[in-house]
Amino acid sequence: MVILDVPTGEILAMVNQPSFNPNARGNVDPAYRRNRAATDVVEPGSTMKAFTISAALESGKWKPHTPIDTSPGTYTLYGHTISDVHNKGLIDVTGVITYSSNVGAAKIAATLGRDEMYDVFHRFGFGEVTGSGFPGESPGNLPTAKNWGPVEQATIAYGYGLSVTPLQLAQGYAALANDGRLRPPTFVKGGQAKDRAVIDPQIAATLRGMLETVVRPPGGGIKAAITNYRVAGKTGTSRIAAGGGYQKKHISLFAGMVPASAPRLVGVVVIHDPQGAYYGALVSAPVFSKVMDGALRLLDVPPDDVQNWYTASPDSGHTVRMARQAPDGAQVEPDYAEGVPE
Repeated sequence: MVILDVPTGEILAMVNQPSFNPNARGNVDPAYRRNRAATDVVEPGSTMKAFTISAALESGKWKPHTPIDTSPGTYTLYGHTISDVHNKGLIDVTGVITYSSNVGAAKIAATLGRDEMYDVFHRFGFGEVTGSGFPGESPGNLPTAKNWGPVEQATIAYGYGLSVTPLQLAQGYAALANDGRLRPPTFVKGGQAKDRAVIDPQIAATLRGMLETVVRPPGGGIKAAITNYRVAGKTGTSRIAAGGGYQKKHISLFAGMVPASAPRLVGVVVIHDPQGAYYGALVSAPVFSKVMDGALRLLDVPPDDVQNWYTASPDSGHTVRMARQAPDGAQVEPDYAEGVPE
């Protein structure tokens, strides 16, 4: 997991499990000593849809409420089938984020020039090191636009065919949180680098609003909700690539920001090969909620969504005020489908 301070770019937390005791390294597996958040790459799955939609809004061809037909829940492109978990039919661009539609993301990408889509992704820092200065940091892999065919462009739109580090993903979401200004992350307190504009502030604000729909019903990331705070984020799930194909193992992700009205923190949770449930909505989103809830308290960040209701106390019969709770048990819309071209 990675947590960034949005205003400064400071890396407040970076945690890897399994870990090791640096005072007793004799019999430790060398793999445990890697800082996976900066050196290991994953295909980010649906967390990349935020940047695909950023490119779509920047193009002027799409607005948040522009309709897009995702029926019948599949999309065949040059003999390859892209699928959604459920057929959502006619939705809008915001719905592509809310319901995490692979079909919608692919159809939107088909209307964009590959160079303009690549340019947006690259501006957000994908395909190059973040500048944190960590030894051995990976730049990930963002294929050059000239190598994108229609199928590659479609799959990249929903997070397959490129690779990123958790730190890169956090940096990208921090740029959305910071009104479209990207600031390289730093391990040094007070050592923030100069930021630069990568997307129009209004587009960044619009994306934050769209990402909020993920963390409330009927969105897929409601388990990332934090009581009394607005949360904006995106679930993601991908299969693990190996040997030119994909294993039946998964990466579960959640990337988000709080408080959404004026983001202070960005957090990215990446879980490799979870056992049992593997959707990012079910595995990574609850981790984000618990960790960020504690971080907000530690940093004394004021709530931005204090909504209360009144209910009768069963003990006294008096009316007492009850704080709003995250919708535990509400139905979760899975964020993952077998969207890899078949």
